Amino acid sequence: MPIVFLVKADAVKEALKGNKLKEKSSVYEFLKPVFGCGLATSPYATWKPRRKQLNRCFHPDILRGFLPIFNENAQQLVQFFRKSENKFTEISHSVALCALDIICETVFDVKLENLGNDESQYAKSVRRSSEMFMNRMCRFWQWPDIIFWNIPCGREAKFHIKVMKEFTQKVIREKKVRYLSMGSETDKGKRRTLLEVLLQLHLVDHELTEEDVRNEVDTFALGGHDTAAVTISWALYLIGLYPNIQAKIHQELDSIFGEGTDKEITEDDLNQLHYLDCVIKETHRLYPPVPMFGRHVEEESSICGHTIPKGASCFVLSYFLHRDEDVFPDPEKFDPDRFSPENFRKIPEFAYIPFSAGPRNCIGYRFATMEVKILVATVLRNFTIESLEERNKVLPVMQIALHSSSPIYVRFRPREQKTI
Repeated sequence: MPIVFLVKADAVKEALKGNKLKEKSSVYEFLKPVFGCGLATSPYATWKPRRKQLNRCFHPDILRGFLPIFNENAQQLVQFFRKSENKFTEISHSVALCALDIICETVFDVKLENLGNDESQYAKSVRRSSEMFMNRMCRFWQWPDIIFWNIPCGREAKFHIKVMKEFTQKVIREKKVRYLSMGSETDKGKRRTLLEVLLQLHLVDHELTEEDVRNEVDTFALGGHDTAAVTISWALYLIGLYPNIQAKIHQELDSIFGEGTDKEITEDDLNQLHYLDCVIKETHRLYPPVPMFGRHVEEESSICGHTIPKGASCFVLSYFLHRDEDVFPDPEKFDPDRFSPENFRKIPEFAYIPFSAGPRNCIGYRFATMEVKILVATVLRNFTIESLEERNKVLPVMQIALHSSSPIYVRFRPREQKTI
């Protein structure tokens, strides 16, 4: 199977804009045991109507209803970090648990409360399945099902898939019974979870089967928590390395919130966090949550004058695309000012695509962006942070999202609040 890697914006634009490459690469078949035929893995004919159906799950009114959940879990993360004040502590695992707690509450309306407690088996299975299926993709001898499912790592994967499917199935059936018994009353005076929107599509509109609902919530839960968690960890790590950038964030936070750290962050507040937004964007540039994605070439195509044969797989390498020196001079430098309004406008289309691009971009990117900004802002309203290791010692490694190859250690020092 021919493989083509795309690392220049003009090639990526030609490949992704419109429907030239609309089918996912065959490597996504390895994710189907976890995701089923959800948005991330489905063929274009299934994906196109499904995407329209699921867009309502991320309507601004629904996302706005999640703000209290983001804020509450952000405060819990702060309290967790307070337990190790003034000492270097590993953050990736605790941030991932916090992000999974958020996903479970916003998707399922289930409070797992993994952070600060014993990690649930569901959380362990979500974490391990991500690692195991990326390992399988990278080991060609594990590609045949007859081999993979009969060796130790395949048998372990089977166990974790069973745990996740049983959890999801149990929650769906419980919520389904409640939905049927209460009908439209479930909407009154209460925010809607993503599962409730999907159940309406299933039970009222009859547009989804129960299996469709399960596949989509599994996709949201596994993919959604992972991309947010790695961004939060990378952002805190980078901020902890650059005191001058951190000082600017603190100045912006203080100008908006003043003294005290208890006030919840609102949608209006998020819209005022301009410099923090630049910091998050620059974090996404250096460590894109979706560092690579693939498309299948159904018919012989031409990209930038090069013939791509039928049956090839095209992989967009966002990690390298974001390091194009012609677009981002001194690309390894952490420079949030690249994304100031005047500079952001100069970035060519498709040169910066942290959540993929084109018709099959990430449906939940607004959800993830709100979550990341609230958690990072809440941590920095409470702490001055310092990262232990330099960037040459904390390298990225790809799983479903872009993780770190080694633990990320950060020290949290309580801030002295000043009235503005």
